[in-house]
Order: sequence, then C-alpha cells, then structure tokens
Amino acid sequence: MRRLWKAPAVLVAAALVLSACDLVGGGAYPSREITIVVPFSAGGPTDTVTRLIAEPMAAELEAEVVVQNVEGAGGTVAAGQVADAEPDGYTVLMHHIGMSTAPTLYPDLAYDPLEDFEMVGLVTEVPMTFIGSPNFEPNTMEELITYVEENSDTVNYANAGIGAASQLCGLLFETATGLDLNEVPYEGTQPAMEDLLGDQVDFMCDQTTNTTEPILGDQVKAYAVTTPERIETLPDLPTTAEAGLEDLQVTVWHGLYVPAGTPEEVVSALNTALAAALQDQNVIDRLNALGTAPVPQDRVTPEAHRELLQSQTDLWRPIIEEAGVTAS
Repeated sequence: MRRLWKAPAVLVAAALVLSACDLVGGGAYPSREITIVVPFSAGGPTDTVTRLIAEPMAAELEAEVVVQNVEGAGGTVAAGQVADAEPDGYTVLMHHIGMSTAPTLYPDLAYDPLEDFEMVGLVTEVPMTFIGSPNFEPNTMEELITYVEENSDTVNYANAGIGAASQLCGLLFETATGLDLNEVPYEGTQPAMEDLLGDQVDFMCDQTTNTTEPILGDQVKAYAVTTPERIETLPDLPTTAEAGLEDLQVTVWHGLYVPAGTPEEVVSALNTALAAALQDQNVIDRLNALGTAPVPQDRVTPEAHRELLQSQTDLWRPIIEEAGVTAS
C-alpha cells in the first residue's frame, strides 16, 4: 500500500535550502520522492507509527514521502530490499525489534543488520499487551496462565508471523511460565487481530498502537501490559509483574535505516527531519493516545540507535536459541 505526503508549498531562499539539504550527485538532497519501506502489513503497529511521522518528515525535508508496505519472512524481505537499494537516501526502512532478532531466527539471512545499514535514529518504544478474544474464558492474567496450562492442546495463540513482535512476546511468555503455546501465525498483525475479534483464535500479545482502541472499546479482554509500571492510557490494566511474571517485560522499539554507504550528510538530513517529526504535537498526541511516546531527543541519534540494536541482538540471541525457533 502506498500513500503520498507532500510538503506544503513554502517559499524558501535557495541558500537556506542548500544549507539544510545534502548534495548528492551534484544536486540538492532531496530532489525527488523518498520511499519509507514498512516490512509489515498496512494497518499494523509499525505501519501506524510510520504513517504518523511521514507527513511531518515530508514537511521538514520539503519532499514527497511515500510509505510502501513490503511484507514477507518476518520483515526480512523488506530489509533485504532496502539493504540492496542505492545508498542515496531515497529508500528508507522503518523496522522494529525484529531487526535485532533476524540474525538468530534466519540462519541464512542475506544481510547483516549492523553492517549493511546506516542507522538514522530511534523513533519510539511501544509497550505490549496481552489480550483475549471477546468470549475467551479467562478474565485476568492469572486466570489466563492457569487456563493455558489446563488446556494446552486446544488454546490458540495468534501472532503476526516469524520474527514479529507478537511472536517474540509469545516466546517470553513460554520462558516465563514454562508453558508451550499452540501458535497460529498470520501474515501481519491486522488479520490476526481480525480473527481474534471474531473468536477464531484465543489470545495474543501485541503493541499498544494496535490494541489500545479495541481495549478501550471493550472489543477484547485485556490481561496485562508488558512494562514495569502501568501506562497512562490504560491505567486499569495490570502489569505482567503484578501477575507474578517479573521477567516478562518487553517494549517494541522502532528505528529508521538506510543502506550502508549512504553519505553522512544525507543521514544527517533524515535524522534532522525525524527529530523534528517527533517534536510535532500531532505526532506526540497521537502516539500518547496509542499508549506510547516518541523517544527522548537525545536518543534520536544514529549512535543511540546502533547501540540499542547491538544490545538487543545480544539479548535476544540466547532466548531464541533456547526456544529452538528458526525460520528454516
């Protein structure tokens, strides 16, 4: 799915344009539309975050920004496509925590997340919530754990596919409880959510950007949030720690990437636009309504982004290896 944002027509002196933009191939950057590739389906959490920041980034860059959904293989199809793109700043990747887990989940991964990309900056860290279908029997997180234990052969856990945040949250649930889940993988969050709402699957764990509205609308049963403390938008929702699962804590971070070799000036221009977008009041308000917030400005940097990617890669590797999960 493609959607186009155009920066407002603002007259700016040529000297200011040149000072704010980068010279690539003898021309000012950007001189044509920029595509942000989203590795998951339209309407999912990562797509939602991307579309929120695309418009203010377009305004800052004074360029058209296209959001393109390229699904498949837990985000690796899109990431591989961007890794192979021209390093000119016109093809950008928005990815989440799956960028840190792909090297372990996919032994034959065709790219190295740390070597084949330049990091532009972090965007947001999103809490996750455990939710159940409207007619699922358990009403609390404690009841959910007991129910899964007693009905392990029949309870279905939905996720958005290998490498998706919902699958990773399921792995943490198994580690924290010692239970095995019957996973039902989907090609994206939206179809998984649709089947959950229709009582076709029993429960799932997904980002607040996708679950807040159905929770507040009483469309699903809500069990717990995966943060150390309760969140402002869902104050009545207990934490996983309150349910005795102190080790089941995870947030889903998002960041922007460009192919390795992209000129430093171009990365800087994109980073400046991202930082401006994350200070846009509409973006702040919309993210807050979805149970999250922009990362602090001192973390909207390539350096902070690379450090987090490295630490998260090291964190998830043993968890995935112990679970014996691979995409092959």
